[in-house]
Amino acid sequence: MSRRPSHPVRLLASALAAGALLTTAACSDDGGDPGAAAQEAARAASPAAEGDAVRKAPSGSPTGSATASPSALTESGAKAALITEADVEDDWNQVPDAEKWHDSMLVGKVDVSDFLSAKADAAECQQLLDRLYSGDLLGKPSGASALTGFEQGDSRLLEQVAAYNRTQLDTSLKWMTSLPQTCDRFTATDDSGDKRTVQVTEASVPKVGDARAGVHVTVQGTAGGNPATLSLDVAAVRVGINAVAVTGGGLSGGETDSVQQATQQGTERLQAVLAGKTPSPQPGNLD
Repeated sequence: MSRRPSHPVRLLASALAAGALLTTAACSDDGGDPGAAAQEAARAASPAAEGDAVRKAPSGSPTGSATASPSALTESGAKAALITEADVEDDWNQVPDAEKWHDSMLVGKVDVSDFLSAKADAAECQQLLDRLYSGDLLGKPSGASALTGFEQGDSRLLEQVAAYNRTQLDTSLKWMTSLPQTCDRFTATDDSGDKRTVQVTEASVPKVGDARAGVHVTVQGTAGGNPATLSLDVAAVRVGINAVAVTGGGLSGGETDSVQQATQQGTERLQAVLAGKTPSPQPGNLD
């Protein structure tokens, strides 16, 4: 890193820059206002003004426009950002203990022999099963976190809103995006020796937030001694260093429409909270 010039040198440089701009304005043939040129020169020569502009520009802004930075996500904010029954169609009913959901069909050790890259790829797919089972799709949050769940017949819809380390979050989204190619189709075996065939395909995600990823996962095996297929639609959206993660499905099939709707509404609610607003009970409105 280069050293900053001393205070007298900075003052001299600022004065020279201002004088050069004033001279240019006075010599121009476009009939411009010398007073306006002087004001522009003063602004250009002010290190403080430049520093203010940088501080006001939002992180990751493509235009660098001076807008207020979003506030940090708090525990109460994460809870407020969670979707409600009004945000999803059909007959979804909110449950009080979604954090206790753990589907036994997601338990199993991935068979390394299914992969050309062996241990490396197997580890990626093992992580998928483990995270779907635990509910922490993007890994353990580093900050505020909140979870909610809904039931409809044999299907479940789970949403998590949380703050993460930015590097971890980007890595997790990249990992999700690669799963259809890395995992594709593989076998997992549980402690009792029962084998399950897992298939991972790409799934669309609403174009919201700063980055997003989605997959569709099917697990064929047994449940209660009977043949069964678990189908899950999975989506994640990044908003700054925060994210919305939604998983929906069950033994009756995937829940593509509900997952997409929950992802859309959940992202909008999170953005509202980060902007200091209160999400409305009615989807699409902000108080």
